[in-house]
Amino acid sequence: MSTFQAPKGTYDLLPPHSATYLTVREAISAPLRNSGYGYIETPGFENVELFARGVGESTDIVTKEMYAFETKGGDRLALRPEGTASVLRAALEANLHKGGNLPVKLWYSGSYYRYERPQKGRYRHFSQVGAEAIGAEDPALDAELIILADQAYRSLGLRNFRILLNSLGDKECRPVYRAALQDFLRGLDLDDDTRRRVDINPLRVLDDKRESVRKQLTGAPALGDYLCEACKAYHEQVRELLTAAGVAFENDANLVRGLDYYTRTTFEFVHDGLGSQSAVGGGGRYDGLSEMIGGPALPSVGWALGVDRTVLALEAEGVTLDIPAATAVYAVPLGEEARRVLFAQVTVLRKAGIATDFAFGGKGLKNAMKSANRSGARLALVAGERDLAEGVVQLKNLESGEQTAVPLDAVVDEVRRTLG
Repeated sequence: MSTFQAPKGTYDLLPPHSATYLTVREAISAPLRNSGYGYIETPGFENVELFARGVGESTDIVTKEMYAFETKGGDRLALRPEGTASVLRAALEANLHKGGNLPVKLWYSGSYYRYERPQKGRYRHFSQVGAEAIGAEDPALDAELIILADQAYRSLGLRNFRILLNSLGDKECRPVYRAALQDFLRGLDLDDDTRRRVDINPLRVLDDKRESVRKQLTGAPALGDYLCEACKAYHEQVRELLTAAGVAFENDANLVRGLDYYTRTTFEFVHDGLGSQSAVGGGGRYDGLSEMIGGPALPSVGWALGVDRTVLALEAEGVTLDIPAATAVYAVPLGEEARRVLFAQVTVLRKAGIATDFAFGGKGLKNAMKSANRSGARLALVAGERDLAEGVVQLKNLESGEQTAVPLDAVVDEVRRTLG
């Protein structure tokens, strides 16, 4: 064993378990790729100020969880704690919004970093697939993203998840609600940190998970009572579109999410099989974020779904993904001439699109066949001196044990036929 281990709160993805993560990423991104979303990749670190402005200086992410550091050149950088601010920064920097085709629809996949207390489902390094639709204010866009996430989860076989939905209002009606909420919260018995949060962003307090705070929130003013007519109409359209698409959701008046940039539509995907870390993903509309980070007004909406949490949800439901074996054919040479001939056949099979591996390291027949079985291959290609003298190789079905002599120039066709 190495003297080094993965840092606390992180994990290594190793075969065969890693294949599940790849399948989940593929399933989440497939509906996006089919709906006009293009792939974007951003750096693993950004200017600290991007997250302080965008995510919000009062959020736990910025105040407690961000990995921030100073470079040798004096720049203040942070490992990215979430994806939206980075994606919007990249889109603005590349002037994608000036291409004349709004919304700009982007999807991404990658690792994110937060200094959290490690526990199952909550890591310091985690994986997400996300989507952003930048530059259009349209209830159909909000509904589209929720429907695509629902579609992705259902394609994986997940059933026991719920969609929570709320509206946080906009710059017209939220200030009125904010003032009413601050008046209410200032009358409560809160610690100094929470009181500071009341001054900076009182909606954050509604998201507090501590029982000592939660029990005092009974009777807090409800945001829904303060929505302006435009926000009410917008939210109703989102709900109608989801209902028409057959997507079930629950209204949750206390859903505020952990980021300051949300406006109007906000939503969360939760799975009750995950205990306290029940959120598997979520998102919402962030109409003012572009201006917060120095860009023009670009109303936008997006979400991020946790790959780690989704895998845990699949395990909680007992869903086994249909993941094909990494290897379909395993070549076993007996002797030097057979090594040369079969290695050439391996290359031919791979070029034909057939997943093929080879018994490296000069193993004997017994050990090589054990390796063939462990690989998950359905067929073994075996050849010795006598086979080569006859111009054939032995094709062995590892499931039935049946073995057939196949001419060298017919191997690809016969393998395809046998694999079906």
